[in-house]
Amino acid sequence: MAQKFQTLPGFRDFYPADCAARNYLFGQWRAVAKGYGFVEYDAPILEPTDLYKRKSGEEISNQLFCFTDKGERDVSMRPELTPSLARMAAARQRDFKKPLKWFSIGQFFRYEKQQKGRLREFYQFNCDILGESSPAADAELVALSIDLMLELGFTAQDFAIKLSDRTAWSIFIEQEGIETEKTDAFLQVIDKLERDKAEKLDEKLAALGTSLTAVREFIDSGVAEEKCESLQQIMAELDARGMRDFVRIDLSIVRGLAYYSGPVFEVFDIGKGMRAIAGGGRYDQLVKLIGGVDLPAAGFAMGDVVVTDLIRETEAANQLLEEDVAGETLDAYVVIADEKQRKEGLQVVQRLRENGLRVNFPLTAAKVNKQFQSAEQQKADLAVIVGSDYPQITFKTLAKREECSCDISELEDMAGKLLLS
Repeated sequence: MAQKFQTLPGFRDFYPADCAARNYLFGQWRAVAKGYGFVEYDAPILEPTDLYKRKSGEEISNQLFCFTDKGERDVSMRPELTPSLARMAAARQRDFKKPLKWFSIGQFFRYEKQQKGRLREFYQFNCDILGESSPAADAELVALSIDLMLELGFTAQDFAIKLSDRTAWSIFIEQEGIETEKTDAFLQVIDKLERDKAEKLDEKLAALGTSLTAVREFIDSGVAEEKCESLQQIMAELDARGMRDFVRIDLSIVRGLAYYSGPVFEVFDIGKGMRAIAGGGRYDQLVKLIGGVDLPAAGFAMGDVVVTDLIRETEAANQLLEEDVAGETLDAYVVIADEKQRKEGLQVVQRLRENGLRVNFPLTAAKVNKQFQSAEQQKADLAVIVGSDYPQITFKTLAKREECSCDISELEDMAGKLLLS
């Protein structure tokens, strides 16, 4: 018995309908980013493992698909794009006018436990601004994430933005007398504020010299928002764009990664119990860490797995996706009604394709009714029939069931008129 192969755990097959849905998402990502003046770039899927360790430390190794290549190099399939972006920006930042507004859509790999919204292989939209330290850049990224969600068909009842600034916690750290070298450990506890049990949080905070009660009181006091100029400026800019109502200041959002250095935000769904849909923030020291060039930066990422699940679970968003997928049709299907005219039929196919139309035809001899079935199944707008009365061509509009004929010399003109009608 032949061995049956299956996809590896955490990986996916993309059949045509799945690919169409993925392309719809890519199209929305690309259109909104370009509308904001971002330009597209990409980087290798394979990078030196040390590039990721430089950014995230040795602990990242357990999440990498890594191996030694034939040149005895320790390499990894990319788990994220930011280290590659930092490397590229540092190498050629003098060649580009600042700020750099770059985006990318690519495939990524993380060796971790698969669960709802998280796989070992995924696609991700990355959007970054480099060379601008002003909170205006952060506001631009938040605004883009909001417009992207709206373009995908979500409303203010479906999602919101949680906005914070890691530096706001410096006020609390000073107030509580927490040692500066314990800042990262403290922020890691805050990052789990909504996930860990209160007893566990209190125990960890006590070891740092504070308490969960003090943390909660600080969040509720609003002191940080009053004194944090970056949050004030971001909110003012979003208010000017009419987007303020989409944003909630929430200091519990600190984005666990230590390289974040200022404002951070997450796009989260409302009411469906999923994880964050997207997230990011400011990382002003990373380009210097990776490439030795002092270049402020901010960015965010959105993965395809979580947002596609959310689209499928949200009626209005799913309807837009289905309409787009349904719109992927043929302009024409050439029916070769007389096999003696196959050569002429192929000429018709080629002329229509050269005119920019999406055209298919039977590769081998088939009964006419089978060809019409194929045209219907492939959602062709027109059937173009080449038969024994060539050079006369018959057109049939499959939706209206109307027919007309013309001479082969009028082929392109007639096809154009019927498709526009």
